[in-house]
Amino acid sequence: MHLGSSGSRRETFARLAAADARRADGLDVEELDMDALSPEVAASSRAAETRSRGKRRIADIEALRGIAVIGVIVHHAHGNLITWPSRAFDSVFRYLDSWPGVDLFFAISGFVIARSLLPRLAACDSDKAYLRTTLAFWLRRAWRLLPSAWLWLAIMLVASAIFNRSGVFGAFHDNFAATIAGLLDVANFRDADVFMRAEYGASFVYWSLSLEEQFYLLLPIAAFLFRGWLPIVAALLAIVQFFHFRTPLLMVVRTDAILFGVLIAMWSRQPSYRLVEPVGLARSRLARASTMILLLGGIAAFACDELHIVSFRVGMIALLCAALVLIASYDRDYLWHDGFGKRLMLWVGSRSYGLYLIHIPAFFATREIWFRLHAQGTVPGPKDIWPICITALIIMIAACELNYRFVEAPLRAHGARLADRFGEARPRETVAA
Repeated sequence: MHLGSSGSRRETFARLAAADARRADGLDVEELDMDALSPEVAASSRAAETRSRGKRRIADIEALRGIAVIGVIVHHAHGNLITWPSRAFDSVFRYLDSWPGVDLFFAISGFVIARSLLPRLAACDSDKAYLRTTLAFWLRRAWRLLPSAWLWLAIMLVASAIFNRSGVFGAFHDNFAATIAGLLDVANFRDADVFMRAEYGASFVYWSLSLEEQFYLLLPIAAFLFRGWLPIVAALLAIVQFFHFRTPLLMVVRTDAILFGVLIAMWSRQPSYRLVEPVGLARSRLARASTMILLLGGIAAFACDELHIVSFRVGMIALLCAALVLIASYDRDYLWHDGFGKRLMLWVGSRSYGLYLIHIPAFFATREIWFRLHAQGTVPGPKDIWPICITALIIMIAACELNYRFVEAPLRAHGARLADRFGEARPRETVAA
């Protein structure tokens, strides 16, 4: 196999490195003249450019992660941390609810994963290369998600046995079953099975993690089976779900928001994607603020049980979440210009996975602590709201930062290295001079 001269390769890769640096700075990059390169070097150039485009983080997407996890935390605080009637909370939740933060996560995941994975799969020149790329992707996702998820499953199980005088963590038996479901990534099916019939356990948020991991498993298989038909199949599945009444089972296997994210990622590689770019948002702070308020407000209003706006509200929520992801996908600060607020959301977004895993055990640990601090026979109430909220916030942020620094970030990097080595490994070939 002829690889071209070392000088031409050095020149090509130097140009690629310069292009990557300019692209990272947000500058326009001239296209390499692939016709002027040898076929092997041109293929390497295209692969490098694909990796660069797929791996570059989008700040507005990361900020949306922060908004999504804050929405979930606020929703779960009502009933899991603040357990007594609260006029402020109850008044807000009569008109707005924030549980669709999880649907925003779904739309983000669909976009980010498809944007990164599908071009790499499309570039594979054989079934063996496709399999290696898929296995490398699964390896990377496993090291990214499972260590933290399994750690906090174990912590909640242990807490239900030895730090549960108030009973807030639930019965050990229920938590043991929930832990097994979480380890096997079938927590969403267990959630549907026990809905309104039995206690799930402290790890009830794991239903969405199981759904996402099922998506990670199935996406490369679907891309292989349907090939060029994948956009049509994804669109049809999303449309079928859009108007369908959501039973408990259909709620925990809903993939419309994920599929909208996948469709946006595939569309972003087409010329027509630029035709709907909302360039006017870059020039007007009022337009950006109005867009955020309308979209997030619409999502929160559709989520409210008491408003009964439309029967297909979950589909509308998925569509509005996809609209936010679409605007953010252009990576032009169309949702939020740089400033303290955006930097804060970027930090929250970078820790969103840990915050999602940790907020419920942090809430329950706070309730257990304050139960023990109260006089025997009394329970915390409205007068304790600020100490309880501050305690929960401290536990949540401290545990999340420790998890990020010592579990999530190092093991994610380790998994990425393993996946890169695995993906780059090739059977030995005879190299001709």
